[in-house]
Amino acid sequence: MATLAIQQVVSDYQGQVILKGLDLTVEKGEIVALLGPSGCGKTTLLRAIAGLQAISQGSITINGRVVADQQHFVASEQRGVGMIFQDYALFPHLTVADNILFGVQTRNKKLRKARLEEMLALVKLEGLAKRYPHELSGGQQQRVSIARALAYEPEVLLLDEPFSNIDAKVRKEMMLEIRDILKKHNVSAVFVTHSKDEAFVFADKLALFNEGRIVQCGDAENLYSMPSDRYVAEFLGTANYLSAELIDSYHVNTLIGPIRSNEPLELAVDGKAELMLRPQHIHLTSDTAGVGEVLERRFLGNICQYLVKVEQTQLEVHSTNLELAVGQKVGISYQNHNLVLLR
Repeated sequence: MATLAIQQVVSDYQGQVILKGLDLTVEKGEIVALLGPSGCGKTTLLRAIAGLQAISQGSITINGRVVADQQHFVASEQRGVGMIFQDYALFPHLTVADNILFGVQTRNKKLRKARLEEMLALVKLEGLAKRYPHELSGGQQQRVSIARALAYEPEVLLLDEPFSNIDAKVRKEMMLEIRDILKKHNVSAVFVTHSKDEAFVFADKLALFNEGRIVQCGDAENLYSMPSDRYVAEFLGTANYLSAELIDSYHVNTLIGPIRSNEPLELAVDGKAELMLRPQHIHLTSDTAGVGEVLERRFLGNICQYLVKVEQTQLEVHSTNLELAVGQKVGISYQNHNLVLLR
């Protein structure tokens, strides 16, 4: 049984429909990223799960218990949901210890002390129990926020852009550290972000939003390599497109020559489609008779980013071949894999 099940959820605000029939499941111990641009509905869904936003259709179920549908609405504090915010939301007049223990129900002093020590060790803040939030760094404040949420022992943990206020130098380390904590405790989590890089590092599964709908859901590698449409392809990374004519169920013909797919292709009625190419899958070689010409070259350390012209089409290429120069003719080949055809 999934920890969290969202079925055909619709939510509106001031007459405007924000969520448009969403389906999503979060398994036990799974971290799911709600990914998309500002205003696409991801934070609204997080608020609906938390009980801070009403739904007009559909249902939200946590560990088999319906917490929201047309007949039920369970209050936020009774849903077993923990929340971590981008601004930490710590009580400034309370110490680290009091912030962490704020939601712990037991009054037993021994149990509270044991829970506090466990949480401080978990987030590596031993010795800081008596400090106040203003005496901590941003990263330490976020650790207190995480410890407070986990001390409550939530059934689902909700994270609303929790890394946006953390210094870029420590952000990735912090993400990996928190992910490790959640995995060790088998905590199911839903994570809102507009950054694909954060989603790739932190989440097990991505749900990509567009205008109130989830347009594609799955693991990051699958969404990146096999996007369902241009929106998904371009949100997750640079994408090139070449007009392609299908020769048979495995081959297409393009400006750079025939390319073979490792898996059968779905044939279009007219045999024409757009082939999506990721920059790192295109290979360049110096060739005076080549079909491409280098228009731009940008050195990025271990690779070069090239802009290559093929007839009237321009391709962005990321290559370990650092020897090519602007104006040079190049041969272009493509690494065969499961080709993505978009229409």
